[in-house]
Amino acid sequence: MVTVRYFAGAKAAAGVSSESVALNDGDTVRDVLALLTVRHGAALARVLDASSLLLDEVAVRDRSLRLPAGATLDVLPPFAGG
Repeated sequence: MVTVRYFAGAKAAAGVSSESVALNDGDTVRDVLALLTVRHGAALARVLDASSLLLDEVAVRDRSLRLPAGATLDVLPPFAGG
């Protein structure tokens, strides 16, 4: 299992603040994002494409990275601040 936490616009698009996703052996960040797109639809897919991701608080630059069981994946959409 991996825990996915959504922030700001990602939370709105997913309709939940977090969820658990069952992993298959060898699943990657890309695999989990594809599953989330199927679960939540096109609105979340657009947010995921533009979002930064953190895996256990470390920035993910390679979406082919394998996910370890028990990990936390944070979805951080772009936002304006001031």
